[in-house]
Amino acid sequence: MNPTLVILAAGMGSRYGGLKQVDPVGPSGETIMDYSVFDAVRAGFDRVVFVIRRDFEEIFRKTIGVKYAGTVPVDYAFQSIDDLPAGFGVPPERAKPWGTAHAIRSARSVVRAPFAAINADDFYGRDAFSRVADFLRRARDGGGRSRFAMVGYRLGQTLSENGSVARGVCRTNEHGLLVSVTEMTKIVRTAGGAENREDPAHPVSLTGDERVSMNLWGFTPGLFNALDSRFPAWLTRNAANPKAEWYIPFVVDEMIHEDVADVEVLPTESAWFGVTYREDKPLVVAAVRKLVEAGEYPAKLW
Repeated sequence: MNPTLVILAAGMGSRYGGLKQVDPVGPSGETIMDYSVFDAVRAGFDRVVFVIRRDFEEIFRKTIGVKYAGTVPVDYAFQSIDDLPAGFGVPPERAKPWGTAHAIRSARSVVRAPFAAINADDFYGRDAFSRVADFLRRARDGGGRSRFAMVGYRLGQTLSENGSVARGVCRTNEHGLLVSVTEMTKIVRTAGGAENREDPAHPVSLTGDERVSMNLWGFTPGLFNALDSRFPAWLTRNAANPKAEWYIPFVVDEMIHEDVADVEVLPTESAWFGVTYREDKPLVVAAVRKLVEAGEYPAKLW
């Protein structure tokens, strides 16, 4: 069974058209999402599911989804703030949905195959999609354990020249399985590698070769049962915090520490690109142009 690509795009919201997710970065007006779909299709993904908000379904279908007609089947799942387990309601002060784990859970009725989940506004690279596709073709849950994967990028290939970034720095065991992810929220590039400056008085030196998560995950459909079973407890724990976010790394970390999931870290030498700061966009455009000139991508994708 070929895998499905799930793209988390609900954050584009009602301001659609002015967000970085739909800014052109390619020579023929391609967006970062276009390159993700292109890379996924040539890696063997045979279906794309966009997780979006219901209120901009029409414009998304007409502007984004239509581009892939004839290339790959496209479906939609809808993230809604009131998509909650029985017995729970939306707090009056809650203004937006519940985070990336909730977004992935929104696709539970339309995703039936092993799948990769990505952000809409990150450029992951051809090699990364090939590696996660290979994993998903062989991934099988069994023995009461889930089999997941995370693509691990070299930290130095994910830094911005225009300010600090937040990254999840991964620790693996001798079998290449994820043991933990340490969130570092103020990493900057240095002459010798990188440094986390959350505590300016005690900066943490990094080599730049550490593997980090950029939220390219590979999951089996069994993840949806895990999300359904864990969501009520998370909602209860966070009842007093109307701004709490239920992130997918939190769920994965819980499952690792409960010894019910193995998460393989798939190392890639792909360079990750993202528009963390407005000043990053020209660098992304230049990097994509170089890839096109090197023959990695056609000048016009579709």
